[in-house]
Amino acid sequence: MYSSENEKKQFYERMQCKALCHKYNSVSPEMLGIRQDLIKRLLGKTRSIFLIEQPFMCDYGYNIEIGENFYSNHNLLILDAEKVVFGDNVLIGPNCSFFTSVHPLAPEKRCSGIIEAKPLLVGSNVWICGNVTVLPGVKIGNNSVIGAGSVVSKDIPENVLAVGIPCKVIKSID
Repeated sequence: MYSSENEKKQFYERMQCKALCHKYNSVSPEMLGIRQDLIKRLLGKTRSIFLIEQPFMCDYGYNIEIGENFYSNHNLLILDAEKVVFGDNVLIGPNCSFFTSVHPLAPEKRCSGIIEAKPLLVGSNVWICGNVTVLPGVKIGNNSVIGAGSVVSKDIPENVLAVGIPCKVIKSID
């Protein structure tokens, strides 16, 4: 949990991150080396082979870890108040969002600035199709596929195809 008491520090960290995201999104697409260097400065952990298409946005960056052979299509949004970890060989379609913050339901608590954050874990060999939203605290198992337009609000096991709002397992993948 974090609260508005740390807001100045968090605001400064987010502004630094937003500045790096802006630089990254402003670099010409064919300048892959510069783009990779900026992402390596921005994210907490990267491997050697990855590509994040522009535009990309996140809150802090240092809470995000991507595995080897990571690919994200355009418009990836990661709100990383807590850890967000992607395994190896992860494919993410366009317009996907990953959220870690949970705001209280009661308006009095929400207005107080108290926010809880829950980590996200995406296993290896996962394909997340376009326009998917992954909510706080979710774990997506290895070798699974999340269908386009899904809202993932609960853990998804390994080796399955899951789709829908809310996202549900519809079949095993052999």
